[in-house]
Amino acid sequence: MSSVVPALPAGSRRVGAPPAVDLEEVEVEVVEGELVDDDVSLPAATAPAAPLVDQHTILHPGQAMPTAADGPRYTRRDYEVSAETARRLEEESAPHNTDRNYKNQRRLFAEWCEGMGRVARPCTTATYVEYCAHLIAWEKAPSTIGTYLSAVRTWMPDDKKPGTSLARAMLREYRKDWKKRHRVKKAPAITDAMARAMVDTCDLRHPIGLRNRFVILVGRRALNRRIELADLTLEDLLVEDGGVAEWVAASKTDQDAKGEETWVPADTADPRYDPVAATRDWVACLHRLGIRSGAVLRALTVAGTLQSRKTAKLRGEHVTGDAVNDWIRGMAYAADLPNWQEITAHGMRRGGAQEIADAGGDPTKQGRWKPGSATVKREYLDRAQSRSENPWHKVADKQRAAT
Repeated sequence: MSSVVPALPAGSRRVGAPPAVDLEEVEVEVVEGELVDDDVSLPAATAPAAPLVDQHTILHPGQAMPTAADGPRYTRRDYEVSAETARRLEEESAPHNTDRNYKNQRRLFAEWCEGMGRVARPCTTATYVEYCAHLIAWEKAPSTIGTYLSAVRTWMPDDKKPGTSLARAMLREYRKDWKKRHRVKKAPAITDAMARAMVDTCDLRHPIGLRNRFVILVGRRALNRRIELADLTLEDLLVEDGGVAEWVAASKTDQDAKGEETWVPADTADPRYDPVAATRDWVACLHRLGIRSGAVLRALTVAGTLQSRKTAKLRGEHVTGDAVNDWIRGMAYAADLPNWQEITAHGMRRGGAQEIADAGGDPTKQGRWKPGSATVKREYLDRAQSRSENPWHKVADKQRAAT
């Protein structure tokens, strides 16, 4: 059907006319537009519903194209969360150490972009690569640069992230040169003799001494990371005569918190150095302090009472990994160990894993490393094999045989 559209008189304009369409594809009815004066307010024109399709849409034969009219009708309820969920989200977004570091690194990147006249967010791949080169020029450690770049990239919207292949290649070459010029200094391993010397500094008549003895004996044999110790709860411990079953709810290699049990065997040779006795003594002390559930490790006053945790919003009743570090270094100082200032809580994990490997064992499962861990192979298994097979042992054997 056709229609002759009259010309508009002066001072008037046509409204309500449908948008242009392809008459070969869509059959339409053309009607005369209403003539109105310019000073009359008009309702907004309603555009036809756009098809809701993308490259993944599959239509069956005869199925109509879906449009916005077929879509869901959202209300405030669809976007609002409960007070409890809001609280959890706020806790999740609390300034953890990693979050604080990332925030600072992103701020530095934004300041650099501003000084360079570049857009910080979302940034281009060229800006990302240039920032990598900038960090390399400052001769920062490769691991530090990697952390900075990760902070920047995760800051970008999901569909606007810069490419990483060029920056990775640049950082890979820089890492090779860095290793030639720098050797990473590792925390000293805490040997069995060192651990015993540290336990000897603990006053077992005082709560602090009982707590610290538990930390060094159980933490070293369970190959605990310091945060694993700090996160332990009384519900995670099962004490038996033959050992202590420690449930590690989450770890560095278990971010989904599936959990894993680690067994710490008893050492009946001397009760003072027995992890079972150390655990029972510390748990009994906690009971006397009125603690029967929750965090195993507690902050204590010099007098041996519980410290107030009212201001500890992030960790609550749990101490931090840094606190565990301080306790270990304090025991090393009290024991007058060489280079005590370099000793950290990680030395317990290193020392225990090293002792297992030197005895011909594999510390992978005990330390909750991933199966086939390159770190375990390089740092413990290969090292133990290299030392046990050192050719000077044959020389010593020959000398002993000659005498």
